[in-house]
Amino acid sequence: MLPCQRALFDMPRDVCFFNAASWSPLPRAAQDAGRAAVARKGQPWKLAADFASSQHERARKAAAVLIGADPSDVALIPSVGYGVSTAGKVLPVARGSRVLVLENDHSSPVLEWLVRAEAGGFAVDTVQQPADGDWTSAVLEAIERGGASPLALASISSVHWSDGGALDVMRIATALKRQGAAFVIDATHDVGVRRIDVKALDPDFLIFPTYKWVLGPYGRAFMYVARRRQGGQPLEQTAAARQAVSAEDTIYFRDLRYRDDARRYDMGERDHFISLEMASIGMELVAGWGSEAVVERLSMLTGKLAEGLGNLDVRLPDEKLRAPHILSVAFPKGMAADLPKKLAAANVHAAPRLGRLRISPHVYNDEEDVERFVDVFRKVAG
Repeated sequence: MLPCQRALFDMPRDVCFFNAASWSPLPRAAQDAGRAAVARKGQPWKLAADFASSQHERARKAAAVLIGADPSDVALIPSVGYGVSTAGKVLPVARGSRVLVLENDHSSPVLEWLVRAEAGGFAVDTVQQPADGDWTSAVLEAIERGGASPLALASISSVHWSDGGALDVMRIATALKRQGAAFVIDATHDVGVRRIDVKALDPDFLIFPTYKWVLGPYGRAFMYVARRRQGGQPLEQTAAARQAVSAEDTIYFRDLRYRDDARRYDMGERDHFISLEMASIGMELVAGWGSEAVVERLSMLTGKLAEGLGNLDVRLPDEKLRAPHILSVAFPKGMAADLPKKLAAANVHAAPRLGRLRISPHVYNDEEDVERFVDVFRKVAG
């Protein structure tokens, strides 16, 4: 089993941090790179001519490795919301059709379609949160529901951010293809943990940020774009998206045709000298451990947490239906409003999410953290 990686992080032993699903701590190596990059930006005349492009391509390659993509199919973007807005500009949604979203899904894969629905003449079809926690079955039923309007696309998270429900995106992708519908995946809570192979899955768009599970900074995200969708118009109009718009050439606007790959969707001002290398370092670390090893370790931790909490007055999701790295604790009588604060006062950190307590370990956690969490929880949750 992958050993605990706590030594790679600036995490004191008395800190019990089970909140990677909100934001992960940066590895020491990423922090060092960030500090060095600030100094580098302070003396930009020392930058090599190819410095920016080498940073772009290192990060693009690191992101591609995590999802089984070719680097040319990955765009550099600032956020999941930016990526979904790009998908909204590229994907056709016919009047009278419907777009599938999940109830209480994160705002990023949902709001774009709510805003467009009235003017576009389509309906947003919300899959209600299933009482048994089986999101996959609920989505499949909605896709194949008889008498429903034609399905244009599904825009959903592959792991539900609030309850940790894990969706079988391969089964969902197969069902969507039968309907001729597109698939936009917010993989925020999946990339870096569960194995993703976009060549087998074949979504239209798959998007993820770096600040959670792949141990990177805010403001860096990546978007896989299927080749059949690489002919669309980008969200922004940038020189980098064109074949040849260059200040170094004698003719500035030499060739305004868009690039032929996902790089046409790169964000403007993508030369993030400080944070892009930090993102690369986190993604490269995660890729080096491998999905199987990360899942094994995090499943062990959430399994031990479930064992320790199982005989208390709480409800835990079925292990078969939850993600291996998120344990969502529900309270039959309601969660005390001050529970997260009481935990934090004891240096034990988890997140309140829609009436539940979301516990999300990462590779810096170990069995001692689990024992500490359970012990503190028993004392303050009673």
